[in-house]
Amino acid sequence: MSHPAAGAAGMFGLTLGALGIVFGDIGTSPLYALQTVFHLDGGKVQPTQGDVYGVISLVFWSITIVVSVKYVAFVMRADNDGEGGVMALAALARRFAHDRRRLVGVALMLGVMGASLFFGDSVITPAISVLSAVEGLEVASPNLHDAVLPIALVILALLFMVQRFGTHAVGRFFGPIMVLWFLVLAVTGLPHIVAHPAIIRALSPTYIVSFVADHPLLAFVALGAVVLSITGAEALYADMGHFGRKPIRRAWFFVVFPCLVLNYLGQGALVLNDKKSISNPFFLLAPSWARIPMVVLATMATVIASQAVISGAYSVSRQAVRLGFLPNLTVRHTSKEESGQIYVPAVNWLVFGSVLALVLAFRSSTKLASLYGFAVTGTFLIDTTLFLIVATIVWHWAKWKLVVIGVLFGTVELAYFGANVDKIVSGAWLPLVIALIVSTVMTTWHHGRRVVTHRRKELEGPLQDFVDEMRDEHLQRVPGVAVFPHPTKETTPLALRANVDFNHVLHEHVVLVSILTENVPYIAPEDQIEVDQLIHADDGVVHVAIRFGFQDEQDLPDALCRAIGKSEELRFDPQHASYFVSRLTITRAGRGGMATWRKRLFIGLAHNAANPSANFRLPVDRTVVMGGHLEI
Repeated sequence: MSHPAAGAAGMFGLTLGALGIVFGDIGTSPLYALQTVFHLDGGKVQPTQGDVYGVISLVFWSITIVVSVKYVAFVMRADNDGEGGVMALAALARRFAHDRRRLVGVALMLGVMGASLFFGDSVITPAISVLSAVEGLEVASPNLHDAVLPIALVILALLFMVQRFGTHAVGRFFGPIMVLWFLVLAVTGLPHIVAHPAIIRALSPTYIVSFVADHPLLAFVALGAVVLSITGAEALYADMGHFGRKPIRRAWFFVVFPCLVLNYLGQGALVLNDKKSISNPFFLLAPSWARIPMVVLATMATVIASQAVISGAYSVSRQAVRLGFLPNLTVRHTSKEESGQIYVPAVNWLVFGSVLALVLAFRSSTKLASLYGFAVTGTFLIDTTLFLIVATIVWHWAKWKLVVIGVLFGTVELAYFGANVDKIVSGAWLPLVIALIVSTVMTTWHHGRRVVTHRRKELEGPLQDFVDEMRDEHLQRVPGVAVFPHPTKETTPLALRANVDFNHVLHEHVVLVSILTENVPYIAPEDQIEVDQLIHADDGVVHVAIRFGFQDEQDLPDALCRAIGKSEELRFDPQHASYFVSRLTITRAGRGGMATWRKRLFIGLAHNAANPSANFRLPVDRTVVMGGHLEI
């Protein structure tokens, strides 16, 4: 039994890590959100009491409804084996929908769209965050202007290089910095609130009504900038698997939310007191002697902001693999406690390359600002729709409850979505293009995988028929042990068929091995092995299912040693076993079912899927790759 103090220490560590990973994006929004609002269309939002109160009220209620109520209170209840994110919602819908195939199809397509938009945001956020941070150095010394781009590129390279150490290690380093950042947000905002306590009235939603009534068109346009205050909310949910629901909720309600509100209120009070402060209300909150240290801290905080979407991209990718929308990727678990703390090298370097291209193409954060908003609000709407589907089929919510939640969240998010549509012309088309590319890859793999799986089963054929045929033909048996990694015991491994067709012999011992990964850190060695003698107890063909925890080393030869003696057919020396890996060679043909360019894309993805021989620690000198040929 664990000691309560140990549990408390673990919760503190996870909460600190969540502060360093999850809230970097939304936590740095005070840097530019209000400044952007007051610079819209040449400064049409004025630093008057009505406008300032209206904008502050919009910011506060947007954060409250979208982040505190929707994501933290409601959406985070919907986890798929601890994982969050748009694909987790789609997976939940598929798991519980049963015979409602149309609803499952809608949920999966929404999941693909949401994941694609999230990847678009995952490329933009690191680029704009790091550039805006490094550009702050120009405040200290204008002579550093030419050094901004090289410094930004170096920081980005370092940020993506340290990802392999895992979000836990990165979070422990970033966590204390973000704690300091949030404390500074509160400390710089509080004196201005004390000096002008009337600003607290802006928390009343009546000022939103007044602002909209006085300037309906202007208020709608302002939403396109106010949305900057809630960017990062979708990453908060996507990162849930890295730290868990409780640490994220505690960090939000006890640290992040109150500090953000105090800072925004302080900025509002400052603008009302000094109208010129709209030039940069965040940095002008601090006394003159503290501005250079603030620039340095802001630089660190905005670099950290990139971490939330990078970690979220790993989680969304793994969910997509599990749902069959991406090929098998190498996934490294970086924590012994949390299954969601992972590192996906392929995704890391793909995002890194895209971010570098974006930075080199746009070269400044002001040019990148027009890209923000549209993809994020699209993800918000998709998350809400999927959450309502999950609430219907998993939790069986009453219709009135679904209507209330749908109207509350949907109205707010549709308003934000509409306010950002005009950004498509000025640059928001880029994340849409990224999303289109990602969704094309995912749907192509999903469709191609179904076609290949169907035809592969035809090639493999039932295992029972194969064994019966070998017995009837009295096929020659040769000494030795042949191990065939294979996901099921229902069909015949292609490598087994190829071996018999080519060599016209069957090994004395034939072992089919299926690897199953459970969502627990470790499984005791004595509980990992399950043996099935299959059709005949004396035919030398046996199936072994090996269950691994996510933190267990998936060492197939080592696990096979523990299976020795569990049945009469498992009495041999595993050190002399040969391993036969099934490899299906896929080529393009004139057959229908997929467009030619999709076939080429699918074949390219299949060739770059993770190598099972390396994943399962198979000995190179005793591993043979055999299989068949399939045309699509």
